[in-house]
Amino acid sequence: MEQPAVRVARLPGGPALPYAEQGDPAGPPVVLLHAVGDSWRAFGPLMAALPPALHVLAPSQRGHGGADSPPEGYRPADFAADLGAFLDLLGIGRAVLVGASSAGFTVRRFAADRPERVRGLVLLGSPALLVDKPEAAAFREAVARMTDPLDPAAVRAMVESVVARPLPPDFAELMVQEGLRVPARVWRATVEGLFGETRLDGLDRIAAPALLIRGDRDTVLPRADQERLAAALPHAALLVHEGSGHVVQWDDPVRTAADLAAFAAACGGGDGQSAT
Repeated sequence: MEQPAVRVARLPGGPALPYAEQGDPAGPPVVLLHAVGDSWRAFGPLMAALPPALHVLAPSQRGHGGADSPPEGYRPADFAADLGAFLDLLGIGRAVLVGASSAGFTVRRFAADRPERVRGLVLLGSPALLVDKPEAAAFREAVARMTDPLDPAAVRAMVESVVARPLPPDFAELMVQEGLRVPARVWRATVEGLFGETRLDGLDRIAAPALLIRGDRDTVLPRADQERLAAALPHAALLVHEGSGHVVQWDDPVRTAADLAAFAAACGGGDGQSAT
């Protein structure tokens, strides 16, 4: 696979978002949304393993990866609004949406509010909720203490804590640097927005099929959490990757890409016409 093209989407009335694009523009659209503290570059290994028949788009979300950082607007609903504007701008009517970890809140919100725009959902190590997990409180408290400039050692510890296998050194360093680019206020506001999600309301409105993928060595989320989320979605399946940690697309990008490609193929063909 060739290197993806990197462009900038200037959302009307909203932030400018860098995004990577690869594959066949006539193929099934697949939109990858990264977790808090990451950027589109977090999907580099996964994108390299995806087939060229897919039309893959990976934006850096507001406040992340060189995107504009407005003073507010970091709740899942705000990110979901950006997603809708991004799809509209690029003329994508319906897409398979992929949410990595915390971005699962964004794609779930969008799919519940705009089910006609979604061919399928893929949730990679995405929690049902965070507010009900005492172990997540330590992460929230650590983020609340963040100040600029960020502590490289703390960001590196976060990166290393979410995988079960050592990352390639160059990629690990890239992820640390991307985390350091995110202003402390964006980290704080985004995490507070995640903890503001206290219920699973609305998931029954999601008509599209959903695929949940978790690693059996995930130390962030218990399997019961993923099973709860799968049960709340009307048409969901749960896959478990043996030997992978929380970020399955880093631990085993080839297997994750194969699962994603098969799911996208099952969801149907491309749609280059805007639904608006």
